[in-house]
Amino acid sequence: MIWKVALLSASDKGARGEREDTSAQVIRELIEEELGGEIVDYRVVPDEQDEIRAALIEMADYYQADLVLTTGGTGLGLRDVTPEATLMVAERTVPGMAEAMRAAGMQRNRRSMLFRGVCAIRGRSLVVNLPGDPKGVHEMLMAIMDQLPAALLLVSGIGKDRDL
Repeated sequence: MIWKVALLSASDKGARGEREDTSAQVIRELIEEELGGEIVDYRVVPDEQDEIRAALIEMADYYQADLVLTTGGTGLGLRDVTPEATLMVAERTVPGMAEAMRAAGMQRNRRSMLFRGVCAIRGRSLVVNLPGDPKGVHEMLMAIMDQLPAALLLVSGIGKDRDL
């Protein structure tokens, strides 16, 4: 099965064209190579809760992405609001995935405990917040990659808990 994946980068500098989005490239490669997914939408927005929220809604509802991955805006900075925007559009959370990502990150760097990313469900879309740096993105996405197909089957309504 080819999963439809949307990618949202939250970055003030990226939105102004002042920074190359290297984390998005890492995500794109992992999704295509490890998950067999197809990127159906990609955009960069500033660290503004309303813009992040609107993009998440459009990606889940209009593009009907099976998986929406965000990068950036998950730290402790005043402008880091991606988790809050995600929770505003979420119907349910998937805390175990976020916990697994933090645990994997802490094996390399104890500072990963400051990562505030969440995983949630909106409709039939799984939304996963990732950090903004390429190393963190790779590490944390790989921490859940083996469970993404099962999660996507369940969220899509194709799979059943007892089947997996």
